[in-house]
Amino acid sequence: NLTFFMNILAFTDPHFYGAINSRLIAKAKKADIVVCAGDFTNFGKNFNKLIKDFNKFKKPTLIIPGNHEEGEDFSILKNNKKVKFLHKKSIVVGDYLFFGYGYGGFSERYKDLEKIIPSLKKRSKGKKVIFVTHAPIYGTKTDYIEWAGHVGSKSALKLIKEVKPMLVICGHIEENFNQIDSVGKTVIINPGDKGKILKV
Repeated sequence: NLTFFMNILAFTDPHFYGAINSRLIAKAKKADIVVCAGDFTNFGKNFNKLIKDFNKFKKPTLIIPGNHEEGEDFSILKNNKKVKFLHKKSIVVGDYLFFGYGYGGFSERYKDLEKIIPSLKKRSKGKKVIFVTHAPIYGTKTDYIEWAGHVGSKSALKLIKEVKPMLVICGHIEENFNQIDSVGKTVIINPGDKGKILKV
């Protein structure tokens, strides 16, 4: 079984106005795969144009919706070879399994996410799991707000404890851009809107 290493360009919450930022597109040249953890629009504005813009990365691209994309129609991606909608889905790339869960933001519990955990555990046997979620992870540096304390997703934390992904990419709280934390051996990062190249 060949192990290969890959560079992921990960970003979250860029709230693009009319087009995807050219600096991010340039950064993608160094990546094998691009991952967006949601909130790429401003309350859904220019949604269809921005979805088409993801093709400019010219790399396999995985996107989940954030709370700003609630109610938008992602079926526009159905026949797109390069850009994939990852919400409640998993995609295998070599030794890696990417699983995504979008929407929401501050709900502590997502029952539909917790229902997926057993089947995800089975699917991910022998794979390196990368979990992409819009909601930050409860009890970590990614979900802490000074005036409110820890506000993240307990369901995402449950998934991390049971599935043990190698990496979690999350977003939603812009004050926590670039925060890195861990739960067990799982590394958790909010990569911010400027994007980070993550070597996995």
